Amino acid sequence: MSAPTFRAPTGERMPFIDALKAVGSQFIVLHHLAFYGPLSDGTHQLAPDLVAWFSQHARIAVQVFLVVAGFLAARSLAPDGRLRSERPLALLWQRFVRVSLPLMVALLLAMVCTELARYWMAHDSLPAPPTLWQFVAHALLVHSLLGVDSLSAGVWYVAIDVQLFALLLGLLWLGRRLGWAAPLLVAAVALASLFYFNLDSDWDNWAIYFFGAYGLGALAYWLSRADAGHGATAWWAGMALLTGLALAMDWRTRIALALGVALALAWAHRSGWLFTWPRSRALGYLGRISYGVFLLNFPVALVVNAWFTRYASADAGVQTLGVLVAWLACNLAGAAFHHGVEQRLGRLGRARPNAEPAQAAALAAGTGSQRSRK
Repeated sequence: MSAPTFRAPTGERMPFIDALKAVGSQFIVLHHLAFYGPLSDGTHQLAPDLVAWFSQHARIAVQVFLVVAGFLAARSLAPDGRLRSERPLALLWQRFVRVSLPLMVALLLAMVCTELARYWMAHDSLPAPPTLWQFVAHALLVHSLLGVDSLSAGVWYVAIDVQLFALLLGLLWLGRRLGWAAPLLVAAVALASLFYFNLDSDWDNWAIYFFGAYGLGALAYWLSRADAGHGATAWWAGMALLTGLALAMDWRTRIALALGVALALAWAHRSGWLFTWPRSRALGYLGRISYGVFLLNFPVALVVNAWFTRYASADAGVQTLGVLVAWLACNLAGAAFHHGVEQRLGRLGRARPNAEPAQAAALAAGTGSQRSRK
């Protein structure tokens, strides 16, 4: 594939992606606040439809992060559709380290927060007291595969992210070894996901269930770099048509959203808006801290829920104030975690200056609850 119509300087931020991550992560926080803990019961009395929507539907924002993650992984690993590294296992290890080290710190904080919340309230949203095996399984990112109870809501996504990265990396390596066009392999596996695996929730502990959305993100990057003309238009139309056929076979709003985000990313990259819009410091910052917000929002929200349950009035207005306090606390905790932990530990997983190119940017964070991960 040829060079893109717009090329940004290496390392330049992408405010369009920051904005997607910022908005998506806030929807996930609000989903958790509506889905878990007693405070939302009071808010439900004042705004039942709104709370019900966030509880049942806001988790769809996970599709935004799946598509963005695929887009960024393709950009880093194979910007021209061909894996540019001779050491794929080293890239996979870097990805694992950059994701898992902050996760382990966050899990330790989550366990402390959970015990503090348990001291103030008894509620079915509180995880059971943790065991050493639970922590080890989470640290190795295999807890979902082994059926180990989650220590915090949304942690499953971290494991899926690494699985998806590994699957994409494997397809790119296979295409390079066999002399095939790797994007065609990615497209084939994405279609297999859309037409078969994503229809069966029994696969939702495995990357293949989510690869339809992730693959759309990767394909969006490659298509946005193709020469303008009938060939590129045909590929774009083909991607949309095949995804539309999968939706006609079994409508899934989450997949429709994934397609929309993929097309928006492709258009933004080709036009240059990916690097220039929106010019919002607030959205940019919320996008940068989204992984920290994702990791800590559930335990922090539990603590706020527990404190208000123990010490505050049961009045619906007071309980709603508690939801707003929890929302603010989740973002403040995420920001502190981003600066104090994530950035420092993330350097351990980066390639050295003369080593292999680094993998995709940090996890496009945020996801739905453990019980609602479609």
